[in-house]
Amino acid sequence: MKEAADLFSDLKLSDSQKKIINTAGKVGRENIAPRAAQIDREACNPLENYDDLRESGIHRMCVPQRFGGLGHDYATYMMVSSELGRHCGATALSFNMHASTTLWIGDMLDGLDLSPEQQAEMESLRTLHYKRIVEDGALYAQTFSEGNLAAAGKSPFGTTAKKVEGGWLLNGRKIFASLSGAATHYGILCTEEKPELSALDTMYIAVPTDSSGFSISGEWDPLGMRGTVSRNLLMKDVFVPDDAQLMPRGTYHLAAKNIPHMFMTLSATYVGIAQGAYDFTVQYLRGENPEAQGSKTRQHPAKQYAVAEMFIKLEQIRALFIRSIHEIKVNPGKSARLRAYTSQYTTMEGAVDICRLAIRTCGGRSMLKTFPLERMYRDARCGSLMFPWTAEACLDRLGRETLYEKGERDLENN
Repeated sequence: MKEAADLFSDLKLSDSQKKIINTAGKVGRENIAPRAAQIDREACNPLENYDDLRESGIHRMCVPQRFGGLGHDYATYMMVSSELGRHCGATALSFNMHASTTLWIGDMLDGLDLSPEQQAEMESLRTLHYKRIVEDGALYAQTFSEGNLAAAGKSPFGTTAKKVEGGWLLNGRKIFASLSGAATHYGILCTEEKPELSALDTMYIAVPTDSSGFSISGEWDPLGMRGTVSRNLLMKDVFVPDDAQLMPRGTYHLAAKNIPHMFMTLSATYVGIAQGAYDFTVQYLRGENPEAQGSKTRQHPAKQYAVAEMFIKLEQIRALFIRSIHEIKVNPGKSARLRAYTSQYTTMEGAVDICRLAIRTCGGRSMLKTFPLERMYRDARCGSLMFPWTAEACLDRLGRETLYEKGERDLENN
C-alpha cells in the first residue's frame, strides 16, 4: 500500500513533512473513513475523529514549536488537510476551522506592517491561545457567515464588539458555524462598535462555549457536509476579557487585504474528495473493492474514457493547488493572487465534476449509501457555495483584477 506522502512525491518533502502527511493517511484510513457513513447519516459532530487528531499531533501541527506545537507551515497543513478530506470531507472541513485559526494567529502575520505595540500584543495573545490548544486540547471554531455580504468582505460584520472596562461586549448572530457544539472556543469575526461601522474595524475574538449570553440554535439537516454541524450562534451581551482577542485591533483587516491565501484553506478538503472519488473509481473498475463483487469492468472503452477524463481534471486541480499553496506570502504578486483564485475555483467546480463522472462510470451501485461516492458527491456539491471565496466571488475577482490594475477606474460616460 502506498503511503499518503507518495501523492506529493514530486516535491522535495522533508522527513517531518512526510511523517505528518503519512500520519494523516493512517488515521484517515484506519479510524476516520470507517466512521464517515454514520457521521453523515446522523449529521453529528465527529468527536472521536477530533480525539484521534489530538492524539496524533495533527491538532497542534501548525502551532509553532516555541509554543509546544509541531511547527508545520501552511503548505504542509494543506497537504495534510487534503489527505483527511480523502477519507471524510466533513471531518476535514470542520477541523479546518481549528487549523486555520492556528495558522491565522501564527507567524504568517509577522510580515505585516504592525506597530511594535501590536507585535508585542500579538505574541501575548498567541501564548495564551496556543497554550489552551497544546495543554488543554482546545478546539477553535471560525465563524464568518451572517446572511449578508460581510463574509465576502464587501461590508462590515453585523455582529459587534463594544469596548468596555476589562474587555469586550459582543452582540449578534452567526449562521453556518461549523463545529457547533464541539468547539471549546468560537472565533467570532465582528466589528468594533463605533458610530459608523467599518470593515477596517473588524475584530477577531474567541468566545468560550460556556460564556453567559452565548447560545447555539437551529436544526441541522443539510444536503452535504453533514458532519460539520454548522448551526446558528447567538450572542447577547456576551462579555469576554481583553485577552480573548485572537488578533490585536486593526490586524485582521491588514491580514485579509495582504495575505489572500489565508482564505484558500477550505479548498484542501475538496482536493481530497476529488482524489478519493478517483481512487474509489479505479479500484471499483479493477474489481479490487471487496464489497463490490463483479464490478471489474475496466475493459469497456466508455469506462476508460471516463477515467481518463477524471484523471485530467484531477491533475488540473492538483497542479494549481500544489503551486498555489507554496506561494503564500504577505503581498504576493498579481500572478500568484490570480492563481489562488483560479485554484480555488478549479477545485470547487472540478471536485463536483469528478464525483459526477465517478457515479456515472461506476453505475447504479455507486448511488447506494453502502459506498462513499454518493456522499462524496453531496459533500463536493457544497464547496462552491462557501464564503469568502465562492465560485462566483473567484470569477468576479479574476475578471476584475485581470482587466484593472490597482487604482484604475473607468471614467463615467458623459
